[in-house]
Order: sequence, then C-alpha cells, then structure tokens
Amino acid sequence: MSNSHFYEDTVKDSVRRALAEDIGIGDVTTLATVPAGAQAEAIILCKDEGVLAGAEVVKEAFRQVDERVEVTFLFNNGERINPGDELAKLSGPARGILVAERTALNFLQHLSGIATLTFRFVTAVHGTNAKILDTRKTTPGLRALEKAAVRYGWGYNHRMGLYDMVLIKDNHIAACGSLAAAVKAAQNSHGDLKIEVECATLDQVKEALDTGGVDRIMLDNMSLDAMREAVKLVKGKVELEVSGGVNLETVRDIALTGVTYISVGALTHSAKTLDISLEITGISSA
Repeated sequence: MSNSHFYEDTVKDSVRRALAEDIGIGDVTTLATVPAGAQAEAIILCKDEGVLAGAEVVKEAFRQVDERVEVTFLFNNGERINPGDELAKLSGPARGILVAERTALNFLQHLSGIATLTFRFVTAVHGTNAKILDTRKTTPGLRALEKAAVRYGWGYNHRMGLYDMVLIKDNHIAACGSLAAAVKAAQNSHGDLKIEVECATLDQVKEALDTGGVDRIMLDNMSLDAMREAVKLVKGKVELEVSGGVNLETVRDIALTGVTYISVGALTHSAKTLDISLEITGISSA
C-alpha cells in the first residue's frame, strides 16, 4: 500500500471512530429540532491567527455523515489564516451538517493548532541550518494525522514509529551492556536502517563516533556550550539532533550552535487548539 493510500485509510478510520464516539445511537437534539428535509448553508470561520491543517479530515467527516453535504475549502493546508477568514463553505442537508460539526471542528482545531505551533518554531530558527522535528509523543491513534499537520507547518517528521529507524537510548544501552555493543547489535539486525544514538555527555558522543556505525547522534538535555563542543567534535561526520529543554525562547540559540535537527515533543503534545467555528448562514425546507 502506498503512503498516500495508507494516509487516506487512516483518515477514514480516525473519522469513523470519532463519529461513533460522538453520535452513539444518534444526535437526539438535531433529530428532534431539525426537519428531515431542511437544507442549510454554512461557513467555517477562523477566529485565530495560524496555519491551516486538516481540511481533508473535515471533508471526510461530513462525507461519512451525509455524502450530500458539499464542503469547499477556500484555503489550502499549510496556508496562513487569520481572524475573520472564511475557511470553507458548506451546503446540503442541515441534519448532516449539524451532526458532523463537532467532530469536524475538533480535528480542524487540533491539527491546525499543531501546524501553527510548528510554524512558530520554524520561524524562530529561520536563517539557520537547523530543521524542526516532531517526536513520537503523539495522541494514540492520531499519529499519522498529527505528523501530517507538522509537515503543513513546515516542520519535518522524525520516526513514524518504532519500525523505520533505530534509536538507541539509555535503557537500550543498559540492557545491551554498552553503547558500542548496542550499535553493533543494531547493525547486525537492521543494517538497512539509519542508526541514531542518544548521548547525554561529550564522552558518549566520542564513543558513538568511534563505533563508526552511527548516522545521527541525539544530544540529550545538553547545555549550549556542550552542544557547541559536540558540533566541533563531530565535524559534520554525522547528523546532530538536539532534544530536551527546547521551547520558543531557547530554540534559536540552540539552532545557532550548528546542529542539524531540533526535536520538539511539544509540537504534538502541547499545541493549543486554534479557535475555529461553524456558523449556519442560511436554512430552507426541501
């Protein structure tokens, strides 16, 4: 299955589960108050400054509730949005619009929040060579959607999961006996994958370099001075990634040390949702 088909299937499944959670046996309020034949027009309105993400998820939410609801986005994923912007226009059965409204907005607000925070970090390091990475600190079941939102915010994805890159951390080293032994074991088992090692000290950075089998070194919670020393020590032989102690106030100084990547767990676990609403602009009987 191609990555695009995998993503499409993930969107469909995520929306299906979210709708089932919200609707249950039925939207009792809408069924009681909205005539079955009523038609409506609506807009999705932005009330915040940010970056759009999740348009395809919104469309899928309305499609699954009622295929007759037409959703036309006026902005693309990855575009800047501002208070007062009409993000999308909707038309179709009023019941379908109202039943899908909350689920669609939950996805749109959450994913746009991630894209917006990512863009702020990317903007903060503009002019340096550092790239902003996400992590695996994602909402269970929503990783593919959240990592897509990071890309829409002009960030980059780290590992999608435990399967696509070797990342040797302190517990792996402890279990294997030494850093060198862990790297050797990874080479023997997964020589086709990139190998990254987490290092908390400059001595560990030297040890990782000496193995000759490492593609990337993660500098874990190091001071700025230690990061600079690590850059001098590595001399571009491997990629350097910084993790820990990263926020919007510190990220530019970190980028200026000369590291290759800066990973930020907050992109997906602490992004503030964007304020976005749906408003009915017209309603008529069938």
